[in-house]
Amino acid sequence: MTDRPGFRFGFRVRYSEVDFQGIVYFAHYATYFDVAIHEFFRALPYDYTEIRKATGTDFNIVRSVVEYRRPLRFDEAFEVEVRLSRIGRTSLTFAPAIRVAGEPEPRATGEVVWVHADQTTMRAVPLPTQLLERLGGPDHAE
Repeated sequence: MTDRPGFRFGFRVRYSEVDFQGIVYFAHYATYFDVAIHEFFRALPYDYTEIRKATGTDFNIVRSVVEYRRPLRFDEAFEVEVRLSRIGRTSLTFAPAIRVAGEPEPRATGEVVWVHADQTTMRAVPLPTQLLERLGGPDHAE
């Protein structure tokens, strides 16, 4: 990966996302990553839902990891930075990070791997050419 910043999408911790201690419940970090990745595609722009309708292929998450470093708390504003760490023949590997303004280190980091698959057979298929063109081709990492 390069030192270039990735795509960023902003959030604010809502009351329904925290536990009794006022700390974000662990499962919400994966949701934050997922929402930011979807917004990354919207910003490209690339509508993978239209591809699904036309081809019967879609992305399946095969790996999702969150490394918690420091907690987020109720009403904190933050951004999820989305970087692509790898573009494979049939998969995309994202390296999301939760960042709070003014802090040099992320509060959480992760890895999310999407595999492009035929939704009938559930077998991996090559990434769509249109997507690869928007991302800069295979083995490109932001």
